[in-house]
Amino acid sequence: MGRTRNPAVRSMLIERAAQMVAAREPVTLRGLVAGIEVSTMAVYTYFDGIDGLWRAVRQEGFTRLAERLAHVPDTGDPVRDLAALGSAYLANALAEPDLYRVMFDAGFELEDAPAADATLERLVAAVARARDLGRFRAEVDPLELATQSWVIGHGLAALVATGPLPAEALDHGIPMLTALFVGAGDEPQLCAHSVRAGWRIN
Repeated sequence: MGRTRNPAVRSMLIERAAQMVAAREPVTLRGLVAGIEVSTMAVYTYFDGIDGLWRAVRQEGFTRLAERLAHVPDTGDPVRDLAALGSAYLANALAEPDLYRVMFDAGFELEDAPAADATLERLVAAVARARDLGRFRAEVDPLELATQSWVIGHGLAALVATGPLPAEALDHGIPMLTALFVGAGDEPQLCAHSVRAGWRIN
């Protein structure tokens, strides 16, 4: 007879592992289950061991990011949408700082790498729309510009959500993205308006 699996237990173990990493605690089987009323066997039941747990923790970070990005609508202003996707990325990091720390630990494979890649693909699609509408030059590579945009967001997230800078530093995203998009061909005043409209960290 197979073991009954409770999704709440799986989620609890993922959260606990992320919290232990954030607290710089050694992640052991006993440490994981301390105080949460499950046995060490739960790690094997739900994840086939510690390595499987780490894969699940990384994946959960990208799953939650994808859910937040999914709430960013496509509008008639793709430059605004790019800024909105960047601010949603930052909002996710601020809301899930423990998971955010683990998401980019390449020491463990993801359970579903294509699903994680889909988060970048949202940015790529928005860049392509902006280019097709004439906001960016025709020769702009959507993947390259999306990656540059992501680098800005990731840098801010690392320095604010999990690092030394105060939340006010997030405002630097507006001039940085504006400069990036103007460099890609957007008109400066229109670009600044679009970025400010999309940059809502909440």
